[in-house]
Amino acid sequence: MTTATEQQIALIGAGPSGLAGARCLQKHGVPFQGFEAHSEVGGLWNIGNPRSTVYASAHLISSKRMTEFSEFPMPDHVADYPSHRELLDYFRAFAERFGLNAHFRFNTRVLQVAPESAAPDTLWRVTTQTGDDAPVTARYKGVVVANGTLAEPSVPRFEGHFNGEIWHTARYKSATQLAGKRVLIVGAGNSGCDIAVDAVHHARSIDISVRRGYYFVPKYVFGKPADSVGGKIRLPPWLKQRIDSTILKWFTGDPVRFGFPKPNYRMYESHPVVNSLILYHIGHGDVGVRADVQRLDGDTVHFKDGSARDYDLILTATGYKLHYPFLDHALLNWQGMAPRLYLNIFAPGFDRLAVLGMVEASGLGWQGRYEQAELVARYFKGLDDGAPPAAALKALKSAGPGRWPDLSGGYRYLQLERMAYYVNKDAYRKAVREAAQALG
Repeated sequence: MTTATEQQIALIGAGPSGLAGARCLQKHGVPFQGFEAHSEVGGLWNIGNPRSTVYASAHLISSKRMTEFSEFPMPDHVADYPSHRELLDYFRAFAERFGLNAHFRFNTRVLQVAPESAAPDTLWRVTTQTGDDAPVTARYKGVVVANGTLAEPSVPRFEGHFNGEIWHTARYKSATQLAGKRVLIVGAGNSGCDIAVDAVHHARSIDISVRRGYYFVPKYVFGKPADSVGGKIRLPPWLKQRIDSTILKWFTGDPVRFGFPKPNYRMYESHPVVNSLILYHIGHGDVGVRADVQRLDGDTVHFKDGSARDYDLILTATGYKLHYPFLDHALLNWQGMAPRLYLNIFAPGFDRLAVLGMVEASGLGWQGRYEQAELVARYFKGLDDGAPPAAALKALKSAGPGRWPDLSGGYRYLQLERMAYYVNKDAYRKAVREAAQALG
């Protein structure tokens, strides 16, 4: 028997967060219909997906045991830091194991999501298009947005004119694209450093332009994945920052001696760079460190320290913007650089509008997203059943940020666009788990 759409949740996306959402809604008996623009699952980690921004050499920067879904561990033969190919196999196997593919309409784009009224329990009109078919609109009980956070490039503007090419890293797929070119990478985050390490074997020259200092974490410490070492003892933020930054220097040295600025923030106040090879290649002269870009002039890039150099390609590793083009920003309580949501999940003005995956934290992993989905499923189920704990959560999320838990864990995160929805892993998972447990 087919459930009427008015009794279903519309779930948008079949990447890691979407699959977590599908699994938890399924597990708790909440009817839903999934939509995925690509032909199969995997999201970002499916390099064949036109919206995927991974490249041929992409691997996890967190280890598999700290990233996997707890109820579906990765096989032992999978590498400590799996490639995108291994991860796509993992997500395919996860979807197959729990029969999730049957819940999705693939090759189907969501064009618009709009409430029928301003009432908290409103139905939602969802307009979709499958392939080249005519758009179709249906009414749904609620909406869960899980279309990812790393697909819409954040593109900087530069003063002046450049004769060469300017790409965002979203366009980068293989180091062979850089063969013979003088390349400037703008930004030394994880993608920028990964690509620089790739490019040394193909490009004529590689420089990285940076505007701030970074903390560099090796992938292995004492022969084990770095994120699996320590962490069992809870320390005050100021003490953990001091101890860990000191230990880090034992393994990596001081990046300032390689030309990086001294960080004007403490460790963990911005996402660290997890890369064992970038400092190695800088130390060998394969990669140069440059100051922030001041202006462009023909083939020449002028830097703010007064230096200049000629390039053929500028590759901007400047991150991504949150992108929910089918949904009015006001519906998500968008404030400044990101939506302001209860637990980074629930829109305060509506009973059944939730976002999965709009959260970043060092070490959160996909299990952290799964726990988000578990909370959403329990809450929706509780609303359907008229359960008092669901009514209590509804009241709390509607009360506004002044009543919401502090998710910072005591850290003062940098006020950057990519940090606008950053949380402390321990504080966040504790808050989400407690909220889920309260729902029974």
